[in-house]
Amino acid sequence: MICHLSDSLRAGLGEKYISPSTNLFTRTILKTLALWVPIPWVHGFKTRPEVDQQHGGTGPIDFESDVEELRALFGRFCNFGDRFPRHPIFGQMSKIEHMRYTYLHMDHHLRQFGV
Repeated sequence: MICHLSDSLRAGLGEKYISPSTNLFTRTILKTLALWVPIPWVHGFKTRPEVDQQHGGTGPIDFESDVEELRALFGRFCNFGDRFPRHPIFGQMSKIEHMRYTYLHMDHHLRQFGV
């Protein structure tokens, strides 16, 4: 999960390519529901292979160093400008939407593991 979140931040910084899987529904209705409806995200939603640690994502090395890498990437992401790359599922998003997505994505996985 730590490496998955790091890969997602790398993608948000434009440092890692994630193959798109977007359509009108995911760019409009699903994006709005996922970002702004105050309910927990469901588990089991298929992730893109480039951020799936079993299919092409960055594998774990050492827990402590992986956590430090995540912290560093998160800091860089929070200070990133306004020119985010397109999200592979939700398409073009504003900085506020990218920040909201990142918060919800991290919260989803931290809750998943009881953190």
